[in-house]
Amino acid sequence: MAGRPRGIDDAAILRAAAEVIGRVGPARLTLASVANAVGLVPGTLMQRFGSKRGLLLALAARSAEDAQDLHQRTRGEHASPLAALRALAAESFAEITTPETFANHLAFLCLDLSDPELHEHALAIHRTRGRAVEALLAEALEAGDLRTGTDVAALTGSVQAIIAGAGLTWALEREGTLTERLHREIDALLAPHLTT
Repeated sequence: MAGRPRGIDDAAILRAAAEVIGRVGPARLTLASVANAVGLVPGTLMQRFGSKRGLLLALAARSAEDAQDLHQRTRGEHASPLAALRALAAESFAEITTPETFANHLAFLCLDLSDPELHEHALAIHRTRGRAVEALLAEALEAGDLRTGTDVAALTGSVQAIIAGAGLTWALEREGTLTERLHREIDALLAPHLTT
């Protein structure tokens, strides 16, 4: 097979790369394993992304773009801003279904923290999600779902910490699903701030 088949776009290749990372982690990811997942030859990915690092950078950049789209989509799918918040948290980790996939994606985050270019994209995702969380909480406050005087900025930081930390707790304890854990933790955090 020479070159990319017309039906396979970069988005499909990057989705496959994320799936391979979930299975084997970033250290064991190869261009060949991603190419095999989408029915291409490794040389095609080399031509398009230049290297494994180039592929990982493209995946990180795409993830940063997808973070904004996720906020808009989840808000549009839910009548309540707090329901959208729960969905945003859960869908941020939609690809993580087992403690092993969590560990493999966590290994990618470790690369993000040590590599300046990857860190830039990871920080963009974090900030985008933070703005989305803050906007949803501010909307909930304005709608009367949260108590008057709720410190939306402080609550946003706590929600972000829960989103970041719930996965690790879930992977260690291995009870229920990650979505269930995220919902439970967010609900417990918000409970004292609710008007009803």
